[in-house]
Amino acid sequence: MSWRGNLIKGHPDIAGTRLARQVTASLAGLLAERDITRTQLAERMGVSPGRVSQILSGDENLTLRSLANLAQSLEMDIEVNFVDPPLAGQSGHDQSRVDGGPVRPYAPSQA
Repeated sequence: MSWRGNLIKGHPDIAGTRLARQVTASLAGLLAERDITRTQLAERMGVSPGRVSQILSGDENLTLRSLANLAQSLEMDIEVNFVDPPLAGQSGHDQSRVDGGPVRPYAPSQA
């Protein structure tokens, strides 16, 4: 069953579903921002364009190694933070990280 099939309220994998959507959306935005095609990403990763499409579909349960390969291919690092879930009716954008810092969506550095 794909993550889309797991959107039933209270399903045990709802956190995984949300995380998969966040990663996929972040990756798609990053590719668009850097003007990198799926084919170019596939070449950098050493995989087929079809594999990149699978990853971007959000249906894949990516391993940490797969995420590391993606980051390396984009010459980036990945940062993982654990945060409190949003309260009912709130988006997750106003949350604070466990270490007290704000949770921010990806923003490129101004080099």
